Amino acid sequence: MRQTHEQEFANFFDDASPRLLAAAWFLTGDRHAAEDLAQEALARTYARWGRVRTGEPLAFARRVLANLHTDRWRKHRREVLTDDLPEGSHGSDPQTVDLVRALTTLAPRERECVVLRHYLDLSERQTAETLGVSVGTVKSYTMHGLRKLRIQLVEGEQTHV
Repeated sequence: MRQTHEQEFANFFDDASPRLLAAAWFLTGDRHAAEDLAQEALARTYARWGRVRTGEPLAFARRVLANLHTDRWRKHRREVLTDDLPEGSHGSDPQTVDLVRALTTLAPRERECVVLRHYLDLSERQTAETLGVSVGTVKSYTMHGLRKLRIQLVEGEQTHV
């Protein structure tokens, strides 16, 4: 029976890890931090696999990812974010790099709401459950985050012209 669980998790890992890694990258804006975040979320999912495998393991992993990210930004609030992406950062598409750069300027909760709602396609209710907040809070953070992103991305286009 244990071997069946191991194989189920291996299949889950193969399916979920690219999406979790991309979501973590959008949340952090840093390839190495994203890898650490996704790896830790998958490790914690594995530790609870016996309980979560019959439910919605991807939802559990997303919640762990979001919670880990929240814990990290609370712990490291004093760190200074820069506009410069490190050499060889994840993704080379200029639009993706601009989006990640713009995402890093959002407040952490706004960034989480925008990524969960519009990258992972979670509903407002699912996002609220993942973050442990109300649906109204998700709506508010998402609205403010999208407004800021639109302003930044439009200004960025105007400076490149």
